[in-house]
Amino acid sequence: MTENSTAGHPGADPAVSVVRPDQGETIVLGTTRMRILEDGTTTGHRIGFAESVLAPHTPGPPQHRHAEHDEGFYVVSGTIRFTVGHDSHDAPAGTLVVVPPGAPHTFANVTGRPAVMLSTFTPGRYAQYFRDLRDLASDGRAPSPQAHIAAMSRYATHPATDHPGTPHDA
Repeated sequence: MTENSTAGHPGADPAVSVVRPDQGETIVLGTTRMRILEDGTTTGHRIGFAESVLAPHTPGPPQHRHAEHDEGFYVVSGTIRFTVGHDSHDAPAGTLVVVPPGAPHTFANVTGRPAVMLSTFTPGRYAQYFRDLRDLASDGRAPSPQAHIAAMSRYATHPATDHPGTPHDA
């Protein structure tokens, strides 16, 4: 999947991971195609990276809060709507959104064009959450709300029930 530049050399500096454009672990979640670029394996789980391609009119997850990790989103192309509590922000390419622990948030592509974003999560073990969601939908059906909430809770993430809305078309 990745290349490690110093792997296997005794006494060498820590391995550096290089993930080429055709590499990484691809996870499809509904109309979003995610590519896990770093799941924390190389970084001691201090940080993880994922690239997500959101198809046009892709709804986001319900608003939620992370208790134990920061999340960053850099919009590479297109426009993504981030909703934080009751406030929505349309983020065009070049926008960075950083969500600290405890902040309610969600995102969606409410436009008619694909959008691409790079996400970071600290600690990197949160990448496993996306694998869990994929596995819950392995029968081709979306997981039940209860199963989704159970998966979230394993990663100290909970629905923001005081801000339940998901972004809608403007």
